Amino acid sequence: MRPNDRRYTQTHEWAKLEGDNVVVGITDFAVQALSNGNVDDLVYCDLPEAGRAVEAGQTFGEIESVKAVSDLNAPVTGEVADVNAAIEDHLEVLSKDPWGAGWMIKIKPGAKSLDHLMDAAAYEAFLQTQAH
Repeated sequence: MRPNDRRYTQTHEWAKLEGDNVVVGITDFAVQALSNGNVDDLVYCDLPEAGRAVEAGQTFGEIESVKAVSDLNAPVTGEVADVNAAIEDHLEVLSKDPWGAGWMIKIKPGAKSLDHLMDAAAYEAFLQTQAH
């Protein structure tokens, strides 16, 4: 089961309210889909600069593996408050700890509610529909 302390998108980002910010990363499912379990398959990640405005459902960056390029989508509207720049040079962190050290950006949201996103149980149910 994925962590219950955050919400999830249908594009496999997670969002966790932490103080005044929403911390955003990608799920273990997304990492696995991109890398087939091989850490070295993740080859590139482009994250935004702090201060950039982002809109819920819109692309804020991209991640690339040897087999695919995937957009990273903002789960909430707001301003990028912080960026985990270490991810861009150390993509293996995403495979090792997607829920902690693998966070990508922190957004100072316009609204502090994550209720429009799926909880862990709903995300698990959604994944079951994607398996085929």
